Amino acid sequence: MSSDTKREDESPASSTWQGRWRQLLQALRVVRHASDLEAELWEPLEQINRPTVMAFVNAHAMNSVVSHQRFGEALAGADLLLRDGAGMHLLLLMLGRHPGVNLNGTDLIPKLLERYEGRRVALYGTVEPYLSKAARYVQRDLAHGAQMFTCHGFGTAADYVEQALRDRPNLIVLGMGMPKQESIAAELRRHLQHPCLIVCGGAIIDFMGDRFDRAPVWMRRCGLEWLFRLAREPKRLFRRYVIGNPAFCCAA
Repeated sequence: MSSDTKREDESPASSTWQGRWRQLLQALRVVRHASDLEAELWEPLEQINRPTVMAFVNAHAMNSVVSHQRFGEALAGADLLLRDGAGMHLLLLMLGRHPGVNLNGTDLIPKLLERYEGRRVALYGTVEPYLSKAARYVQRDLAHGAQMFTCHGFGTAADYVEQALRDRPNLIVLGMGMPKQESIAAELRRHLQHPCLIVCGGAIIDFMGDRFDRAPVWMRRCGLEWLFRLAREPKRLFRRYVIGNPAFCCAA
């Protein structure tokens, strides 16, 4: 039974936030070294033969599953769950686990798109004109010659399923933010029948469409991109970072 169809009373392991944290940590795929990425990530993704969901776990996700059981189930049910951010690095170290490479979606997804040259790529998320700008950027600079399909980020699950069934993309990038994109990803996987990678990408379409700026490289290397984003969008991100980050550290 897929995670998106489970009834809450059928999921005792996720009935508490501690249980949901354990589910995510058990499902987490850690790639120890950058030199392992080709064999452990890129090659397996090239060989998928069914709809496959790739998602990311960061401190915000861990905080969110504390009060949202269904989100926790959808996230833990992803076929490939990757470690994202300094908060998860710290948590894994505290648990005595190797934290591996930081596989944040903002850096990883463009590299993934480069592997889809000449194929069918769908971007579902954000609004115009940023969506069209992102699609042009992908086609021009990343997945050269790709056939692009787009849809804004405010539709229903049925809207995206209908479009994906019609267009049959090889890759779908969802840029709707948590928890919507994880729920949509589960629905797409349930209804599609052709091999397709479905990626939960957060703000990636906004970044590619120049709606938001990335932090300077030195801030990214120091794990301070969250501070840059907070300074740019204090009202929207105050709760996530100023309240959420300390809460995550205390819970960990």
